[in-house]
Amino acid sequence: MRFLLPAAALTLLSACSSMERTLNREGAIIDQPARDWHFVATDADRARLRDWRGAFVEGLAAARRSGAGAKVDAEGALLAPDAALPGPAIPNGTYNCRVTKLGAKSAGLLDYIAYPAFTCRVRAERGLQGLAKLSGSQRQVGLIFPGDALRTIFLGTLMLSDENRTMQYGGDPDRDVAGYVERIGPQRWRLLVPRPTFESQIDVIELVPAG
Repeated sequence: MRFLLPAAALTLLSACSSMERTLNREGAIIDQPARDWHFVATDADRARLRDWRGAFVEGLAAARRSGAGAKVDAEGALLAPDAALPGPAIPNGTYNCRVTKLGAKSAGLLDYIAYPAFTCRVRAERGLQGLAKLSGSQRQVGLIFPGDALRTIFLGTLMLSDENRTMQYGGDPDRDVAGYVERIGPQRWRLLVPRPTFESQIDVIELVPAG
């Protein structure tokens, strides 16, 4: 049986945000998820995770064809597919998180978009870690699961615009998010989100401790 990922609500209070548990569709709070992400991930997200490198290479190629090669090169390890380094895992705290989208998913979209830094937070949550992007029009919220020596696994959902409540993971495939959290340098991590539903072939989210 597949366990559902506990959802989190994002409430804005006096310019600060907090993650809170919400109810699943049956109205019961899911107190303890499986620690093994294989028992949580949907089949579609398993496929996305398997294809992470193909999505990365495809997105980079499209960005370079569009004339953004110099910008890609300037990012160094952030946009290098095989830049992951062994531990330590990302610590709890507040992060400046900068989103780069590579490879347009449909005609009319840009093949390279880099946004200014937003605010993200990592904190302990039910024996795992919760990661939430706290600002911006697209906000990933979910859990970080144990992985291997190079990466951990993020499973969550996407909040849009002015929404203040997450959807249940697995409840809407268009909102499900799966990715890898990797260390790419001293005090520098990234979240790779291959084949997101909207806009790009891969989203690369840089995570650097705030302050």
